[in-house]
Amino acid sequence: MIRPVIIGTGSYLPERVLTNADLEKMVETSDEWITTRTGIKQRRIAGPGERTARMAAAAAKNALAMAGLTPDRLDLIIVATISADMTMPSCACLVQQELGAQNAVAFDLNAACSGFVFSLDVADKYIRQNPQLKVLVIGAEMLSGRVDWQDRNTCVLFGDGAGACVLTGSDQGDGLLASRLFADGRLWELLHLANAPRRQCPSGAAAVEPATLNRDDALPCIKMVGRDVFKYAVKAMETAVLDLLAREQLTIAEISLLIPHQANIRILKSLCERLGLPLEKAYINVDKYGNTSAASVPIAIDEASRQGRLAKGDLLLFCVFGGGFTWGAALMRW
Repeated sequence: MIRPVIIGTGSYLPERVLTNADLEKMVETSDEWITTRTGIKQRRIAGPGERTARMAAAAAKNALAMAGLTPDRLDLIIVATISADMTMPSCACLVQQELGAQNAVAFDLNAACSGFVFSLDVADKYIRQNPQLKVLVIGAEMLSGRVDWQDRNTCVLFGDGAGACVLTGSDQGDGLLASRLFADGRLWELLHLANAPRRQCPSGAAAVEPATLNRDDALPCIKMVGRDVFKYAVKAMETAVLDLLAREQLTIAEISLLIPHQANIRILKSLCERLGLPLEKAYINVDKYGNTSAASVPIAIDEASRQGRLAKGDLLLFCVFGGGFTWGAALMRW
């Protein structure tokens, strides 16, 4: 059976580090408050000139280098993001331009924090039809331009970055085995982007969207009812994982490594506890980067790969939850 396999991974994180101590000087918060509730100690923040598409392209270049491919070999580019530089053209088209991948079809996918896993599922459909395709899937976010930096409930959570994977077809028994995706638009008000007074992010960077670039009154910012999101996120991911494992006749004990969306350490601990999975079998980097939305899973995949955490034959479990609501899980044989 033909399945998509990852042949190259890459990531990009801005140089600027924003620590909890830095945030103490900006809003009414403390390192102890942030760490206890989120597990986050620092996050990366884009500086002037660091846009979503440029971060995405930088991660893509690293993934292409690992795969041993030149950009002209790519057939498809999918960018998962909620923070594209502008509404049109898509972030993927800007990445295509930056890479010189003139032979690739390119489009964005918006499923919030679930975007990368949703994009893997789309890539799967293409590759099963044509195993020779070379598909670049990227999760990229510049959320520093999408938060209100005077709202301590959200500004402490998010960071910027990008992760990328190059996929192609294989019939060797490895690759993406299955995925289960879900959505519930009835709950959108619990986590969404809404206009709010413009508050400059600490790096001086801002969303580049031309429609809002010269306006001083409002800019779309993340709004979240944290307690309710926590409750839904843990249950939804647990249900998605158990459903997927049952469909594939697998048990949680067979999972080599869980690579979850890096939203909050309490969510990750609760999820592992409910699944009966030891926390040491989950890859966690939320302490270093915060919540990078669609970028969190591919950044973690790249780190785990380059750290030697992934061995051939390992069974990987991805699970995600994001605004919409959207959520899901995927199994991959490395």
